[in-house]
Amino acid sequence: MLRRELERRLESCGYANLEWYKMLQDIASVEEVTAEISDKKIIFRSELKGCAGKVFQAAGVAMPPSVRFGG
Repeated sequence: MLRRELERRLESCGYANLEWYKMLQDIASVEEVTAEISDKKIIFRSELKGCAGKVFQAAGVAMPPSVRFGG
């Protein structure tokens, strides 16, 4: 059911031809790394690969910035 809803949303955004397993790989490649420098946490997000950005957009999920400061 979730897959069908995501496919419907992708189609409504004009991304109907994306391959399911490629989408899963691209989404799974998104990672975050936390570094602590001078007692401050800095969180780095990996670059979005392939269609990951399109999938998150169609799902209505906002991606965190590529660099942000943690608490």
